[in-house]
Amino acid sequence: MPPRIAPTERQKRLGAELRKLRLAADVSAESAAGLLGVDRSKVSAIEQGVRTISEERLRTLACHCDCADERYIDALVAMAQPQKRGWWERYRGSLSAAMLDIAETEAHATRMRCAHSVHVPGLLQTSDHALALFRFVVPTLPEQEIALRLAHRLERQQVLEGDSAPEYVAVVHEAALRMRFGGRKVARAQLEHLLHASERHNVVLRVLTFDAEGFPGAGQTVNYLEGPVPPLDTVQVDSTHGADFLHTEAQLSKYRSQLDWTERLSLPPGPSRDFIHHLAREL
Repeated sequence: MPPRIAPTERQKRLGAELRKLRLAADVSAESAAGLLGVDRSKVSAIEQGVRTISEERLRTLACHCDCADERYIDALVAMAQPQKRGWWERYRGSLSAAMLDIAETEAHATRMRCAHSVHVPGLLQTSDHALALFRFVVPTLPEQEIALRLAHRLERQQVLEGDSAPEYVAVVHEAALRMRFGGRKVARAQLEHLLHASERHNVVLRVLTFDAEGFPGAGQTVNYLEGPVPPLDTVQVDSTHGADFLHTEAQLSKYRSQLDWTERLSLPPGPSRDFIHHLAREL
């Protein structure tokens, strides 16, 4: 199979995990190449996510690196398997690769946590609210781009639907709830949509009010996506230049602690719904 020109975030992550596995066991790339029966350049390409690796070779490498975590190895094998074409692939070449990577990471998450201080989480936005946000992008987006982004965002939301949908824990700051993107009518409909979404069996919505005074990660949007095993968790943070994906052990620990702290400061689900309902009545 020819090398990939632009590996996805999931493919790069698999390569990064295999490199981490090799380095932790102090196995050189030359030794790994000899073990797998390939040249050194292919080992480098595998670790960059540019080339695939078979299940047999992956398990051989894991065994040689003295990795005894069977669940972790099985999860890596699952990542290495040819994937069924996801719905997001219809947007490849039309939207940024990062937007597609977000959708793919969400699709494979076993549980999701997030904290938003300025915006309502994308998975919980109404179409009118999302449309209003896209009209404030700099530089201004052409109408075709806006339509594509809106369609992509609404398809992303399907990950929360169905009996087997992952748990989604969202902390939303009062500031985000009081934003009136699209005007008063759109803002009220967005709050009502949040109330409806919070009634789903898999959605836990918590409000961080102004009364909390301070909280960690202020101004930052954090999405924590749990993998099949903790070492394969991923943190996705937003910035003006796009999405960043983080997954070192130190980064995962930091953002888990940050989210734990933020959740402790926020209102429980019941009082959060009451708070949102009160805001909606004010509009």
